[in-house]
Amino acid sequence: MSEDTKVLQEAGRGKVVVVTGASSGFGDLAARALARAGHTVYAGMRAIDGRNAPRAAELAELSAAEGVDVRGIAMDVQDQASVDAAVARIVEEQGRLDVVVHNAGHMVLGPAEAFTPEQLAELYDINVLSTQRVNRAALPVLREQGSGLLVWVASSSTRGGHPPFLAPYFAAKAAMDAMAESYAAEVIRYGIDTVIVVPGAYPSGTNHFAHAGAPADSERDAAYETAYGELREQLPERLAAIFPAGRTVDEVAQEITRVVGLPAGQRPFRVHIDPSRDGSDVVSTVSDRVRAEFYHRIGIEDLLPEQASR
Repeated sequence: MSEDTKVLQEAGRGKVVVVTGASSGFGDLAARALARAGHTVYAGMRAIDGRNAPRAAELAELSAAEGVDVRGIAMDVQDQASVDAAVARIVEEQGRLDVVVHNAGHMVLGPAEAFTPEQLAELYDINVLSTQRVNRAALPVLREQGSGLLVWVASSSTRGGHPPFLAPYFAAKAAMDAMAESYAAEVIRYGIDTVIVVPGAYPSGTNHFAHAGAPADSERDAAYETAYGELREQLPERLAAIFPAGRTVDEVAQEITRVVGLPAGQRPFRVHIDPSRDGSDVVSTVSDRVRAEFYHRIGIEDLLPEQASR
């Protein structure tokens, strides 16, 4: 156990955190980093007794080896009963819940036309409706406590220079971002902070691209090969080419840990971790400023967080 972890625990400042979609990628890294910072972390994942059993076992081993507290918990964010049961268990075991990290998500790759409406609905369910299920389970607890934090893991693709062939994913993440903004104003009077964490496109270190879904309509997918086949093949290389050396996906987990550790009411509304600099931070700065100015014009500026985006 690190000295920082000991200090946090002795001071009673360690928080109870649940991270959704924590079997891999940002979620897994964040769960580990938060635990090492002295927090009690529940890593939500599906099939915890099945395909994700090894992931849960790894977290148990980490806890035993390093003297931290991170544990897997069954949480299927597409099932309200599963989400409700997970949150109820956390509150029963810990007596409270302090932080919700909305991380669960799924990516798809391919021409927008080749995806069926049902596929888009499924993607929206995973990336957007999942957050609603978790909020409906967790917010009554946070509101009753009069404190808490919602961390939304967004994507620079919603406002930056996003490339083609990821439209369904980008649309879903944009919807989640809009939900986060509205929720921020609706929960702030209950003492609940909001932080939107905006990672850029990391070419390695997560399973986003490796596990990305494909269009169901293979015929329409193939129709785009004539005009775009070479570009589609080269796109990953082009994205990787602008990614600076020495930057790793771990820094997203570190930023999540940093904002969780900040004092209540002093957290930034939005933070960007985008090594490729796709411009999302520029657009977000303007957008958040416009939003703030509008709130002032209609007299609801008390619903804005004190800290500006960065």
